[in-house]
Amino acid sequence: MSKSVVITPADYKPALNALGTNVIVLAEGKQNITLQSGEEGMGPPPHEHPWDEAFFVTKGAVEFTCGGEVKMCASGSLVQVSAGTVHSFRYAPGGGEMLEMTGEGSGALPMFAQFDRDMPPGPPDVQKAVEIMSANGVTVHE
Repeated sequence: MSKSVVITPADYKPALNALGTNVIVLAEGKQNITLQSGEEGMGPPPHEHPWDEAFFVTKGAVEFTCGGEVKMCASGSLVQVSAGTVHSFRYAPGGGEMLEMTGEGSGALPMFAQFDRDMPPGPPDVQKAVEIMSANGVTVHE
């Protein structure tokens, strides 16, 4: 039998820094849930991975590109990304915040932890970032 879990802000572990995005891990397991926030212009390059992913914008706005389609998503927007879809996002002016939920087989949490551990703040070492993404099941596109 599974148990219910309640997470309050007092329970949050320190945020991970993943290429300028602050990532707070809220739940780990079959489904991972994170709270992500970033400043204007921050976000990952176009990429794909073998797990489903969904984002729910909670503050500000985030520009998503999914399968070549670009949409500005304000607070209250849901973006669902199927496994294998090339996608990226950028926080809009004023920054943004969103919940991210990943499906089974996700390499997102180990990747975020590796970014936090192995990449210092500041301009990223692009080659190292691509290596970390690749090692966690993510394919970067130009």
